[in-house]
Amino acid sequence: MYFATVAGTALLAVSALAGAAQQQPAPEHFPTRPVRLIVSNTPGAASDVVARLVGAKLTEAWGQQIVIDNRPGATGLIAAETLARAAPDGYTLWINSMTQLIATLQAQRCLLARDFAPVSLVASTPFLIIAGPAVPVKTLAEFIAYAKARPGQLTYGSSGQWGSSHLCMESLDTMAGIKLLHVPYKSSTQVMSDIVAGHIHAYCPGAPSVPAFLQTGKVRLLGVTYQRPTILAPGVPPVSDTLPGFELLGWYGLQAPLKTPKALIAKINADLVKALRTPELQEQLIKVSAEAVGSSPAALGTFLEKETQRWEKVLREGGVPLPAKRG
Repeated sequence: MYFATVAGTALLAVSALAGAAQQQPAPEHFPTRPVRLIVSNTPGAASDVVARLVGAKLTEAWGQQIVIDNRPGATGLIAAETLARAAPDGYTLWINSMTQLIATLQAQRCLLARDFAPVSLVASTPFLIIAGPAVPVKTLAEFIAYAKARPGQLTYGSSGQWGSSHLCMESLDTMAGIKLLHVPYKSSTQVMSDIVAGHIHAYCPGAPSVPAFLQTGKVRLLGVTYQRPTILAPGVPPVSDTLPGFELLGWYGLQAPLKTPKALIAKINADLVKALRTPELQEQLIKVSAEAVGSSPAALGTFLEKETQRWEKVLREGGVPLPAKRG
């Protein structure tokens, strides 16, 4: 009786696994239904702009809709936890950036380099230091001089405490010897709206979120955070021309739930890299100040490990209290 019971249980387990295998299409047939692409920001933010361009190209390639799922809040932790709870079947993906890496590092929860499966580095982008109508300056040197004459009186916005836009302006403060007041917001679109309205003085957003606001004529570009001029921000001088050594590189990575099968990751990666190599998508990304990359899953994994080590050091040296590491 015992052996019969064990054999029966084993048979049921094998049957269940076989049924699951039948329900999950082979990777070469993926996807057979819409795919959700999580974005950590509101519509119009830099990562949202990049996600929608990439999503449109994958929709075309797959014949299935890429549904953008905006999950702003907690500087990316809400988006991270949404992906962590998703089934590892390829139908939920997340496009993230340096801001989310830093936020998850601060919380020591859902770390990008540890708790998700890397798919590909999607694109890179500079950040732009911008000023609004509340500041009567045209260049970064003029802004620094104006700020030095008014210590503690000028404000800058960020899309989250210790996110990329915050760290950019903190670096500017330190290297330029000025003191600006930090005003954190819940989203980059809110910051941009307030800088156009003259409620704050400066901001350092990812370049893709800026073009729509340039049409107002109220936003002035003071510097790009690459160390050399770039076609991604034509005519904008590098910040390093005024502050030698200043550099901040933005990036966008695509990740899946941790236990997503490697064969499925490879399929998504191959299709994404193929899309990123099309002249059409490359041109579209350049128009919004992003540069297509495309990498192997392993290359993104190594990149995220290095970025984690880099920013953990920056945060600790900046006196940011980090929780004890988990796991």
